Amino acid sequence: MRIIFWGTPEYSIESLDIFIKSKHEVIAVVSQPDKKRSRGNKLISSPIKSFAEQKSIKIFTPEKIRNNIHFINELKSLSCDLFIVIAYGKILPKEILEIPKFGSWNAHASLLPRWRGAAPIQWSLMEGDEFTGVGIIKMNEGLDTGDLLLEEKIKIDNTDNLNTLSKKLSILSAKLLLNATSLLEENIKKNTNYQLKKQNTLGREITYARMIEKSDYRINWGNEAIKISQKIKALYPRTNITFRGKNLKIIKIEILSSDEIKNEKYLLMSNYSKPGIILAVIENKGIIISTKTDPIILLEAKLEGKNISSKKQLIQQLKPLVGEYLSD
Repeated sequence: MRIIFWGTPEYSIESLDIFIKSKHEVIAVVSQPDKKRSRGNKLISSPIKSFAEQKSIKIFTPEKIRNNIHFINELKSLSCDLFIVIAYGKILPKEILEIPKFGSWNAHASLLPRWRGAAPIQWSLMEGDEFTGVGIIKMNEGLDTGDLLLEEKIKIDNTDNLNTLSKKLSILSAKLLLNATSLLEENIKKNTNYQLKKQNTLGREITYARMIEKSDYRINWGNEAIKISQKIKALYPRTNITFRGKNLKIIKIEILSSDEIKNEKYLLMSNYSKPGIILAVIENKGIIISTKTDPIILLEAKLEGKNISSKKQLIQQLKPLVGEYLSD
């Protein structure tokens, strides 16, 4: 199969790499344009563009794709069989979706129609989903509304965060995309029809995974401890508060049950009336903080201008005071 691959972030690299190593031919890559991503406003290429350059693959980075006649004509001139799309970053219009001979196919990191949209991995973690997965869909003009060709479900582990779950789903996406391509090729050779499942027949709730906004990264100690924990995992490692005028990224916490507090013989400040209060500083462990429900213990954090720290080093950096409110 002659394939044009569409992708932008590091998440897409696993899939591009598996196609490059396969019997199929990746004839071009389409990625988002270079963006100012670092201090000094230096233009930085997307991870997929950088990877494709290393492999000497033809690359397109159009500023716009809709009504871009020159770009569309270039795509048509390549006579490709399939578009493979994973985390490209824009909805493809009908005029582009219809270019390849055998359709445009997308790997979406959720159990559709749950978490259609831009940030399905983050929202599955944020909402405490027990399972997620990857679906291979035949693309249409809607937002992740295409019919499913293949799907695989996986359990979200209690230890998973955005990094670990993204890695699992990236590997799974690559495997399923390659399997889907082989299935399509087999049906074409045999002149048979592949079977698609409509999302509205799966008995699942439709939900939307909106883009993550800057305000989402702020921790509110007034939330339930489980919600705070889910947010820290979902947006790892970027959730934050402001402490004594400096940004403090919250990297890792644990929720403390009353039994754990009793068994560990933690002596907590008892006369507090609001969430976010430092209840105890546990040497070589962390800082215990009140929430709307159970207390949590802050195990790892990154203070502005410092490296990630934990245990004794974290306590030395922050110099927390029992009774102090851990946020400005």
